[in-house]
Amino acid sequence: MERISEILGDAKTVGIAGHVRPDGDCVGSCMGLYLYLKQEYPQLEVDIYLDHPKHDFYYIEGMGDIQMEADESKVYDLFITSDVSSKDRIGVALTCFEKARRTFCIDHHISNPGFADDNHVRPDISSASEVLYTLLDPKKVTRPVAEAIYTGIIHDTGVFQYSSTTPQTMEIAGKLMATGFDFSKIIDESFYEKTYIQNQVMGRVLTESILFCEGKCIAGILRKKDMEFYQITGKDLDGIVSQLRLTQGVQVAIFIYEFDTQQFKVSLRSNEKVDVSKVAVYFGGGGHARAAGCDMSGTAYDVLNNLSEQIEKQFLLKKADA
Repeated sequence: MERISEILGDAKTVGIAGHVRPDGDCVGSCMGLYLYLKQEYPQLEVDIYLDHPKHDFYYIEGMGDIQMEADESKVYDLFITSDVSSKDRIGVALTCFEKARRTFCIDHHISNPGFADDNHVRPDISSASEVLYTLLDPKKVTRPVAEAIYTGIIHDTGVFQYSSTTPQTMEIAGKLMATGFDFSKIIDESFYEKTYIQNQVMGRVLTESILFCEGKCIAGILRKKDMEFYQITGKDLDGIVSQLRLTQGVQVAIFIYEFDTQQFKVSLRSNEKVDVSKVAVYFGGGGHARAAGCDMSGTAYDVLNNLSEQIEKQFLLKKADA
């Protein structure tokens, strides 16, 4: 598939959805696609479903059109997912996806098994937003569309600092910036800016973090009682694992938070030697070689011990290969 027109075919109704707990790339790619279709194909009936995206992203045009609950009686000619690595992560629109006459997946997760009827999965590309851009006509990417796609790219590249960033990524970002939106404001307000409480929580996690595997791994933990004390949710915890990753000498960073009793969300980041997507997939999750995640059960130390066992295996393999 080289162009969005090929994907649409003869569809008259189109649904779009991202994954549960949508991040910047999910919101940016889904909204970029939605705005492009509304602009270039006004004859289409297009709906977009996202699970309560953060208000940080409401500078993107059309965010008010997002549906957070699906009409389960509706049958779309075409249903497109973006930045969704597996069907069980579609969230609020899963029923619509399953009932659609045809489905299409736009993604960049290496762990994606190809769950739609047709799949355009590019694990060599930085973000689902960049993958989306390659499917659009660059001459028709207007400022609102560009703003959404740029948002997705900066979030999944860590503002162009992650290893997934390529010369093509930078070239595309430049073309998007040329449409005239305030790119520095987007970076500050949607990526870096934190509330006072978010900074307090990050400080606490960093202070109480632990080093293991001879200093090659670092882990931060936030328990349910602490989240209740600070009155925060998982949406407030962006950036913690990335900050842990920057610790000198560390190869792998782990951040876990308890969303229910002995139920943890796990975020993994790697600098080079460990493919954390393999670790995440082992525990039923997914992601990329340098950034991945999963859900795990047990005590916090059970979770860390099980993760460290899989990470250590990769260290040993690297050592043997050397």
